[in-house]
Order: sequence, then structure tokens, then C-alpha cells
Amino acid sequence: MNSAFTPLVSKAGRDGMRRHNLSLVLGAIRNEGAATRAAVAARVGLTKAAVSSLVEQLLAAGFLSESGKTSSGQAGRPGTMLTMARTGVAGAGVEINVDYVSVCVVDLAGTDRVRLTEHRDNQGAPPAEVLERAARITTRALASAGEQELRPVGVRLALPGLVSAGRVRQAPNLGWRQVAAEGLFKKTLAALAPDRSALRVSSENEANLAALAELWFGGMDDLSSFLYLSGEIGVGGALVIGGELLRGAHGFAGEIGHVVVDAAGPACRCGSRGCLERYAGQSALLRAAGINEDAGAPGIAELARRAADGDERALATLREAGTALGRALSGAVNLLDPDAVVLGGVYRDLVPWLGPAAEGELARLVVSGLWSAGSGRLRASSLAGDAARGAAAGVVRDVVADPVAYAAC
Repeated sequence: MNSAFTPLVSKAGRDGMRRHNLSLVLGAIRNEGAATRAAVAARVGLTKAAVSSLVEQLLAAGFLSESGKTSSGQAGRPGTMLTMARTGVAGAGVEINVDYVSVCVVDLAGTDRVRLTEHRDNQGAPPAEVLERAARITTRALASAGEQELRPVGVRLALPGLVSAGRVRQAPNLGWRQVAAEGLFKKTLAALAPDRSALRVSSENEANLAALAELWFGGMDDLSSFLYLSGEIGVGGALVIGGELLRGAHGFAGEIGHVVVDAAGPACRCGSRGCLERYAGQSALLRAAGINEDAGAPGIAELARRAADGDERALATLREAGTALGRALSGAVNLLDPDAVVLGGVYRDLVPWLGPAAEGELARLVVSGLWSAGSGRLRASSLAGDAARGAAAGVVRDVVADPVAYAAC
């Protein structure tokens, strides 16, 4: 990449149109993976000359790379392939959950380049302490990215609970209320790494970001409208409609973990009783199966092993959890009519045993008749559906949407 910045917009009077066209061209190349100038022009509806001019600016600013030649089989010179740059601008995502912090850095193509995860009990710890821990891990990840000639231009926090305007309004499983997470994280990161003080920090609900990762990287080309469940200590949900995340009027849509399954059920940290996560959250699953409820991911792996071995207590636990899931999901399906429900997080590896019970409830309670057992509408998420990657990719998508804003970062 050139050390001197070449302005992407030459005249202020053309700013809006030029910014739009730069984004159009960059987005087309990202979506194709690799394309010639002629192919981009055909895709976006601009002249070849206009596209060539835009491409030269994107190349000079380090957003694109050229690689090899390709022939269309027709007369004329072969075209040079354009791809998203593998160095330079990148995005970072930080997932803060009850029992771990995970940091991911992706390049402009959306490829995982750095991944650091630290397992630790964050429940009940002061928010400032947890956010400082996350900032320290992030600092290490940013340094590792720098060693690969990557330059993250933003960090997005993936946070459990109700997240709005940079603040965690409520995260019952962490014990957080009204925590200014963005501000605390940014301040700590700047103290740890003064050279990162200008880094843009944003935040979003973790289930929303996991759902977007599934949409963008999960290989579900047949699916643009689905309800995503993120099974962790709590149970989060997110709704994608027509390829867009539905956040709700205040950004709080998707809190399916606190849908009441049984009003006379056990007390929940949110203040209600009989919430879904009291039956199908990670701790509830492990406790019911006779496994240490604080065992985390190794405990879920043990639960899956016991179920595969035919252990009756494990199988009964997963049947009961699947039934509770199906009941909660049926109301959401009747109301929202998604094409599918995608089970992520800890559920992904447990679908073979809890899926049939959930499907049975959906078949019984969904009025459309489209959710019969074996319909394929209830499915496990891919390995791509994780919140840290969704957060990092969200930063990259912001870059693609307005490369001018990030060219000199």
C-alpha cells in the first residue's frame, strides 16, 4: 500500500456520488471474491472507464489488490483480477460472555486472521474489571494483527443482554445494569495502547452479531429470513428478515431467553419465573444432567458424549430442554413466520438429541403446518456463526459501505 494517502474524493462537489460509487465497486468485488474491471462494470451498471478510475483510487488507498490475468474466451486482452486486500485495513470483534472473552480480527475479505480466547468466570465481577481484561486481550490481538501487516480501524463489542447506545442496560447473567461498556472499554484500551486511542469502538448484542455471522459466512444461500438462537449461559435470540437484522424499536428485539415457559417455574435472574433459559440455558442443561454447571464448554462436550453413549439422564435432560425450546419458539414462529430456526452456541452440538423434541413442539403448536418433523426448518448453525467474528466483520462492512471514511485512518 502507498505510504502517502491518495484522496478517494477529488472534488467536494461530487462527494456524495463518488462515495456511493466507491462503495458500490468495493462491495461488488467483496461479494464476488475476485473480479475484473469489466465484470465489475457489468455488475454495478457503470461504464468501464468510470470503474477503472474508481478501482485505481481503491488500489492506491490499499483496499484492493491485483492478481493474475483471466480470459473471458472472447476477443480482447485478458483482464486483471481484483481481490480485497489481504493487508491494511481490518476489523476487530470482542465477545464478552459470562465465562469467556474472545477476540477476532478479520481482513477485508472477512477471513479470520487472529483469534484469542480466554476462559474465565466474569459473572459477578465488576464491569470495569471485565472490560479491562477484554481490553488487554484486544491489545494482544491488535499487536498480532500488526505483525501480519493488518491495520484494524475499529473494534465492535459483542455483549449479552440489552445493548443500546453503547450501554448495557441489563445483562442478568453478568450482573450488569446500566454499564457504559463502550466508553469504559475505549478508555482502558487507550490507556493500555495510546497509539490506539483513535480507534472507533462500537457495540451490539452478541446474539445479533452471531446471527449476522451465520448470514454472511454460514453458507446458507437458500436462507435470508431466520430466527437465530444463541445458547450460552443465557439464551439469546436474533431475527434476520430479508438479509437484514430486525432490532426492534429500541434495539432490544430477540430476548427469547426470557420468554416464560412456565409461570410457576424457577426464579430467573431477570426477576421473572420459568424463563426459557432456566430450562435450556447452559447451566440448566449441565445441572439437570448431573454435570458441574460451571464446567462450561467441556461440560457441554461431556453432555454430548453421554447422550451419544445412550445415558438416560443426559437424553432426558435434552428431551426436556428441546420441549421447552419448541414451546418458546412456536410463539415466535407463529408471530414472525421465519423460514427457519438456527440453533447456535452450545445448541449446535446438541441438536441431534434436543432437536426432535423441539421439532415435535413446533409441529404441534405452529399453525401454518409448515413445521412438521423432518421439514429441515430447524437446523444447527455452522461453525461460522460466532459473535466475535460477526462483530469484526461488521466493522469491515462499515468500511465497504463508506471507504472514504476509513481511507486515512
